[in-house]
Amino acid sequence: MSVYSLANLIRARFPLIYITTFEEDRVTKYIKSIVTDEKQVKYPREVFIWTQTKGLINDTTGKTINDTDSPCKALEYIRKYERDSVFILYDFHTNFGPKGRQADYGIIRKIRDIVPDLKLGTVRKTVFFISPELLIPESLQKEITIFDFPLPTLKEIKSKFNSMLNQNSAVKNELTDEEKDKLCKAALGLTLQEAEGAFALAMVNDGKINAEDIKIIMEEKVQVIRKTGILEFIKSDYSIKDIGGLDNLKNWLLKRNNSWSEKAKKYCIPAPKGVLVTGVPGCGKSLTAKAMSTIWQLPLLKLDFGKVFSGLVGSSEENMRRALATAEAVAPSILWIDEIEKGLSGLGSNGDSGVSSRIFGQFLTWMQEKEAPVFVIATANNISGLPPELLRKGRFDEIFFVDLPTMEERKEIFKLHLEKRLKNEEVASEIRQYPNLFTELAKMTEGFIGSEIEQVVVSALCDAFFENRPLRFEDLAKNIQTTVPLSMTQREQILALRAWANVRAVSAAKTSNLKQYNKEIDEENVSASRGGRTLDF
Repeated sequence: MSVYSLANLIRARFPLIYITTFEEDRVTKYIKSIVTDEKQVKYPREVFIWTQTKGLINDTTGKTINDTDSPCKALEYIRKYERDSVFILYDFHTNFGPKGRQADYGIIRKIRDIVPDLKLGTVRKTVFFISPELLIPESLQKEITIFDFPLPTLKEIKSKFNSMLNQNSAVKNELTDEEKDKLCKAALGLTLQEAEGAFALAMVNDGKINAEDIKIIMEEKVQVIRKTGILEFIKSDYSIKDIGGLDNLKNWLLKRNNSWSEKAKKYCIPAPKGVLVTGVPGCGKSLTAKAMSTIWQLPLLKLDFGKVFSGLVGSSEENMRRALATAEAVAPSILWIDEIEKGLSGLGSNGDSGVSSRIFGQFLTWMQEKEAPVFVIATANNISGLPPELLRKGRFDEIFFVDLPTMEERKEIFKLHLEKRLKNEEVASEIRQYPNLFTELAKMTEGFIGSEIEQVVVSALCDAFFENRPLRFEDLAKNIQTTVPLSMTQREQILALRAWANVRAVSAAKTSNLKQYNKEIDEENVSASRGGRTLDF
């Protein structure tokens, strides 16, 4: 909402306005700038601030109102006051029954008693509840209006940064105008206090401020994420080179890198919403999510639906709201939901009084309406466990299907894992002499998934280590023979996945690889189609 939206709420005499924020000083200045401006509210108002430790203080005159530290007495004073005014009440939500405590229904009743006077009285009065968390009693839901207080703008952050530089002349400023802009943009999503702390830390770190200090700003964002207790910040060292195969998916991601930048605006490119990656377990879905953080140079946040749910009434919905707000606060960012079907397993049951359905609806609405550049990557093994409304067009930009690795992909995966581990020349001396190594290994591992191929390599190296000798082809061949692949143990489930992906998903692999795959598994003579092409399993 803009400043004029809040002004309109005040002029329309909305009695109770609830603002969720940690920035008490900033929101108070924000309200005061409106209610003292005749152009915005027509009739300027006095400003009162209440805390349970000090009671009511007339911020206009500086006078403390005696005997108003009690919530009921403060409300009675508000009812009787006979001048145009606004009353800003800090942490009043503690009377509404947080964290399992009993709500004070006497105070709630008192609030309801004064609402008619706030709406219809001859004196213009508005009450603001300022709190770091949203907690509204059911009996007040029709009376309270929620106002979303925005985080600091780039202009506000630049102003704070310039003010700190002016106050600390001993700090050496090595930033160009472009670098200063990047540094301040990196602080978007932090409160003004958090941004100030990050800037101060960067300045005292080495007595200077330069482009390298963007890392300190990003670390402050990590702190914001950790404090939620719901989102997890994932540090990833994986790159696109660590993903074997999945060329279609990788190309799609590479083409959309920096879609949220100023340069992309010239092409009128919208920021991508997200992708759903489904398919056979162990074929690189989670690895792709981790590699994206490195490819796009964005923070990767993992949302665990299990941490969202809480036993307290209304707290689960609040947890989800805070998690999504945090993802937006650190935007541009990547929100990763691993095995999303497990998080939504409670849908349709009455065991949780509809909490799962409300959480899911909240998440769907956010996906559809979000404006912040938060890219959602969801992975799923069991697609049948997902509700159809999640899969319809508009939720995700694309749905990718990850199948068993093809011949070429298996060669690439073997090469990737062997080259990553064979750093010692003595250990690698024999295996490097073997002709057509990767082709032979790929032929022997028909139907193997990527994680099974990795374990074959690891187990073979363990055998060589135990006997204190170089790795041999026989070590790999033996471990391949003793491995029962997932394609055999979960054959029916994989067939069902392919049947679902017939026309509903895009192949994560190249078309040429799919043709090769047809030849490899023709002996099975079990068909399933994908993308209009027949695949034999």
